[in-house]
Parts: sequence; C-alpha cells; structure tokens
Amino acid sequence: MRLLSVNIGKPRPNPWKPVALTGIDKHPVSHPVMVTAAGPRGTGEVGLADDRVYDVKNHGGTDQAVYAYAREDLDGWAAELGTPLRNGMFGENLTTEGVDVTGAVIGEHWRIGPDVVLEVCIPRIPCRTFQGWLRRAGWIKRFTAAARPGTYLRVIEPGLIRAGDPVVIEQRPAHDVTVIREHLPDDGIDSGGNLRHRDDARLGVDRHRRVDRQQDVVRADGHGAVRRYPARCRYAREVCRSGRRIDRL
Repeated sequence: MRLLSVNIGKPRPNPWKPVALTGIDKHPVSHPVMVTAAGPRGTGEVGLADDRVYDVKNHGGTDQAVYAYAREDLDGWAAELGTPLRNGMFGENLTTEGVDVTGAVIGEHWRIGPDVVLEVCIPRIPCRTFQGWLRRAGWIKRFTAAARPGTYLRVIEPGLIRAGDPVVIEQRPAHDVTVIREHLPDDGIDSGGNLRHRDDARLGVDRHRRVDRQQDVVRADGHGAVRRYPARCRYAREVCRSGRRIDRL
C-alpha cells in the first residue's frame, strides 16, 4: 500500500456555488508537503500546507482535514465515463494505491511515511461544485449510488509526506462501521454486509434526505460542525477510543 500522489489545489472561480472560489482543482506535487491538524471549520484551513477550502461553511476543519481517494476507484470511473482521470481530479489530497479506502473502518489509523498518522473519519458527501467541475449532469446521485466515496481523515500526528510513501494501517478499531456502511442509507446494506441492489436515483435521494436530517440535528443542538457527523459515525469514533463494542448500527 502506498501514496501515489499528494495533490494541492489551485484556486479557481466557482460558478456552481454562491462562493467566489473553489480549491477542487488539485494537482500532484513532487516536493514533500507538511501535514498539520486543521483548525475548526469556518476558517478554510485543511491539513496540507498550501491548500485550503473556500466554501468554509461546508468544508475543511479538523475532521475534514485531508481527503483520500483510491487510484483503483479513479480507474473504475475512468472506464465508466470513457475519459482519463488524473490523480487529484476528484479534488482528493491523497491518491492511494492498494488501500481499501471504501472498506476502511471509521477510527482506524493510517501511518503515511515515517511521521504522519491520519484517522479515518467520514465519507465524502458530493456537492454542486464537484458535479459542476466534472460537467456531469446528475453526478451527485450517480457518485452517491456508486458507493465509492473516498474518505476524510483527521491529523493525529503531523509531519511531512511525499509521493511514494508507504501507507500502513497501524490501528483498527474492533467494530464494523466502515466508510461504505456510513456512506449508504440505513437500508443500503443487508444483514451480511453486502450492498443491496437498488435503484441509483432512489439511493441518491435517500442519501440526501439523510443529510437533511443530519443538518436538522446540527441546527437543533447548536454544537457546530462536529455534530454534522452521522450519529453512527460519532458513536463509532467514541467506541474505538473507549474500547467498548458496537452491538448494532
């Protein structure tokens, strides 16, 4: 397992949201990049030096400090869409090879290179900027239904990373709440842990209804961005830190 590339964003106009700029246009860099814990959401800070987000209401902050996507999933999309997809094209900071990003357990730790440790937090929820950037009508629902969301990570130990660094899973919590389980609606996985065969449009609609429910909780409890975690995901992270076992999702 290794890090194929570290990708840094170039600010460009964002005609798809009511914000002036976007940092989704990320490109691989050849030099080492410093990774540090991002500040709270609302500042635009992310975990990689020389990168940032501009939709500060919905992106960035401690638990969305770094976004990783698997090269294998990019290749799958390239074949499906009939177009090449370079590393960084999905706005990911890290393009990995040989890492089961979708199957990663919420709370597991990745050591990248000798210094940096990152913790798997939450799957990506696609937005209008992502859809507009790829120029694909219906992309939000299509990406959601494909169940290859990539994952956001928080920074546990800072340091330098570079393309070619090994990725080692140092710690994995003893529960089964994975990125894919958190990504799908509650009825998207059967009792055996397999993806259900469902209508793509329905899955996308269900996912966004779920997001609306999460945002309702955020407004109700008043605890800010951290409360945007789905309840299952928050519980999983509490479990992996306390050592308690999850009996059910």
